[in-house]
Amino acid sequence: MPSSWIEFLPTLLKGAEITVIVALLSAVLAIVAAFIAGLGRLSKLWIVRTVMAVYVEVFRGTSLLVQLFWLYFALPFIGIELPKMAAAVLAIGLNFGAYGSEIVRSAILAVPKGQWEAAVALNMKPWQRMWNIILPQASLRMLPPFGNQLVELIKSTSLVYFITMADLTYQAMVLRNNYISWTTEILILLLLMYFVMATLVSVGVKLLERKLTAGRL
Repeated sequence: MPSSWIEFLPTLLKGAEITVIVALLSAVLAIVAAFIAGLGRLSKLWIVRTVMAVYVEVFRGTSLLVQLFWLYFALPFIGIELPKMAAAVLAIGLNFGAYGSEIVRSAILAVPKGQWEAAVALNMKPWQRMWNIILPQASLRMLPPFGNQLVELIKSTSLVYFITMADLTYQAMVLRNNYISWTTEILILLLLMYFVMATLVSVGVKLLERKLTAGRL
């Protein structure tokens, strides 16, 4: 029987390591998917717009937990078996990528029309206009909502507990089942560790936003 809540930290930190890995990989996938889908929905090609719209609506219109179950438990029935890490990253990354695509799309559309016209007047190619003029301005508008999305993403990693992945929540539940009398302390530690991770992301995004904004004043 543990004599102090400190003895739970090593186990929880092991789980936190898995949580951080899932969150980082999912965030990278989410950002890539968000830009592809966001730009795709602004494409002049109807087929590209349609495909991206279907992706966004499917992943925004269904539960993340169901998507996770589908990728991990349903795909093996058609011969596709994904490791737990791959299923977790794909589900969370694609889900948040769908939401992030609206951030990208709206931020690009919010760039003043004069900027687009100026880029055209300078005879820039479409990709040059987007890369050199539009995206740098739109990126500043994306940072705050993307920061919020990353915080939500970190909290959503707790769902991988349901596919028995040994993340922070899973380790906390194992400890709770083994040491019922320490339930309150274990859950407080769980709460604090998620809070610390979310706070670090929020502070990091705010510092980045401040730095980028200062460079443009």
